[in-house]
Amino acid sequence: MGSRESPPGSSDTTNTTEASTSTLQRARSEPLKPEIPGIKKWKFHLRPDDDDQPQDWWFCSTAIPLLAATTGPLANVMSIAALVTSWRNNYNPANPGIDADSTGFPDPRWCLGLNGASLACGVAGNIFLLFNFTRRIRYIVALPVTIILWYLATGILIAITASMDAYVPPHQPEQTYSQGFWHAVIAAILYLVSSMVLMVNMLGYFLGHYPQHFELSDDQRNLILQTMMFFFWLAGGAAVFAKVEGWSYVDSLYFCDVTVLTVGFGDFYPTKDLGRGLVFPYSVGGIIILGLMVSSIRGFAQELGSTHVVKSHVEKQRTHTLRRTATTEFEFEALKAHALARLHHKKPTPVSEPLDLTKRTVSLDVEKAIAPAPYESHQKKSKVGPVTASLRMLRRVGSRQPKILLMRREKDRFDAMRKIQYDTHKFKRYSALTMSFIAFGLLWCVGAVGFWGAESKSQGLSYFQALYFCYVSLLTIGYGDLSPKSNAGKPLFIVWSLIAVPTMTILISDMGDTVIASFQRGTFKLADWTILPKAGLWRELLENYPWLLLWLQKKSQKAAEKRRLAAGMPVGPEEDEMELAPTMEQVSELDNLDDQALAGKLAIAIRHTANHLTNDPPRRYCYEEWAEYTRLIRFSRLSKEEIELAEEEEGIVEWDWIGEDSPMLADSTESEWVLDRLCESLNRYMRKQGMGVSARDKSKDV
Repeated sequence: MGSRESPPGSSDTTNTTEASTSTLQRARSEPLKPEIPGIKKWKFHLRPDDDDQPQDWWFCSTAIPLLAATTGPLANVMSIAALVTSWRNNYNPANPGIDADSTGFPDPRWCLGLNGASLACGVAGNIFLLFNFTRRIRYIVALPVTIILWYLATGILIAITASMDAYVPPHQPEQTYSQGFWHAVIAAILYLVSSMVLMVNMLGYFLGHYPQHFELSDDQRNLILQTMMFFFWLAGGAAVFAKVEGWSYVDSLYFCDVTVLTVGFGDFYPTKDLGRGLVFPYSVGGIIILGLMVSSIRGFAQELGSTHVVKSHVEKQRTHTLRRTATTEFEFEALKAHALARLHHKKPTPVSEPLDLTKRTVSLDVEKAIAPAPYESHQKKSKVGPVTASLRMLRRVGSRQPKILLMRREKDRFDAMRKIQYDTHKFKRYSALTMSFIAFGLLWCVGAVGFWGAESKSQGLSYFQALYFCYVSLLTIGYGDLSPKSNAGKPLFIVWSLIAVPTMTILISDMGDTVIASFQRGTFKLADWTILPKAGLWRELLENYPWLLLWLQKKSQKAAEKRRLAAGMPVGPEEDEMELAPTMEQVSELDNLDDQALAGKLAIAIRHTANHLTNDPPRRYCYEEWAEYTRLIRFSRLSKEEIELAEEEEGIVEWDWIGEDSPMLADSTESEWVLDRLCESLNRYMRKQGMGVSARDKSKDV
């Protein structure tokens, strides 16, 4: 009672509409996730070495092995320093509590033996990891061995330090722990971190996210080699300077670190001529190896960003745009159906109203017009006259959209993809800069906390002074007013500086692509407009505003015509007219040209695109230029009728601007991409002309 009955069929229609709407909303809300066959969440699936299925967990499969290959040799260097240095020191009675004046005394034999065993395990684990990279030993064998050996090295060092503190600790306040002890603590932490990240890599393999080998490029392998060379250079140089200058190995290692990183606090410097002479080759070689390593790290970070982060950003933007475009198409079809329904109830269009084939249905008795008369049926059919041809053309045009409308609809997708391209370029630069800033901030602030705790007792360092010290060290200024003096501060500075200074270098490089580049462009523009005016500056300004340039060109052309008329010369365009982008109307007029005229335009287009190859930044074409180039590419392969059919079915261009085959996603520049296809079109046209000449020669011979 009181319920209103729906008309027949309305319930089904409503349910269908609601189902379609809910399906569309669910499809738009759910992200597109590629399904990898054979992979299930948290189910072990060991993939063979030659598996070519898609891979994910890219950070675990690529970045983690490189991280372990970097921290492993550094842990070996720290472990060497812990082995060759006693772990307990006696304070100098004249300077009690000053770590720099303390001297070491021998450790128990069990400490030395276990320390040597820990170093052997760490070096052996690093060797197995290297064999894994070079595929000398299988992944499933080498990686577990590396993890076990590094865990053993960590356990031994933790056991030694705990036993030392429990059974033979230094007697306070006459004794203290030396730099060797803190080198052992840092080595244990590095071994532990390396083992844990490699276990994450193995977890990804067991879950089937990638096959059983490291996917490393040649540049990444060079990074591993450069890292090992750098730490070998650092540890070997420390041994040489310790022998020459009479320093302890840990103080010599600290000196080599400060020298290679060009910090130069001045607390340690060579006092003998042999040591001063060794500084020349050692510092140059170390700086070169460090520069190569930093360059490889930055290239690896950019490669990871371009391959995964940036491409993922592009894919998300494309997917979002495609979904929005699909929804707009549905709405467009609905509006179109509604407009056609209203159109049937309208009055006939008056004669004075212009004919619009996109909104009206033209009813012409075309078949009757082109049918022969009864008395002409026995005669030979004559050629189609101009009226009949016009009617046929009118029937074809009335059944499809005009080219201008097609171009305008495609231009919307072109503009959407161009915006994605611009946003991606901006995202790529500023995401790298943001990550570098975050890393710099963490190393600066967290490092200051570490030095504040390590140096507060020996120097009375406050947190603000620690921030100042870290900042001066990061920028490699090295005033020398503050430097690490405690036994815990020097080992901490070695590890921190080897991470922080390269990070600062990468940050400056990223700033060169963004902040510094913007400042440089602003400086150049200021100079161009003030004290160093640049030739053609106004022309470049007008090129950014085509409507203003076109208006000024028309005015100057009219003025030139008046001058030529006054001088008695014929009126015509200037010979040195600038290359302007075509309009949609000009592109649509290419359909009226024959093959010879199009071949002439093809040659001009090849010349222009060849000149664009030298543009910096690379030239980016507007939609009208792409449409013109596509027409010049198609004409040598298809006939006019085939081109019209292709434009109706595929569009003005042969690809989808937002699709995966878009030339904007190609690795080459737009000028290179267009030039290759224009040259292919010219080659096809020349072959076609050659075949035509051969056919005519044969007919003459016959």
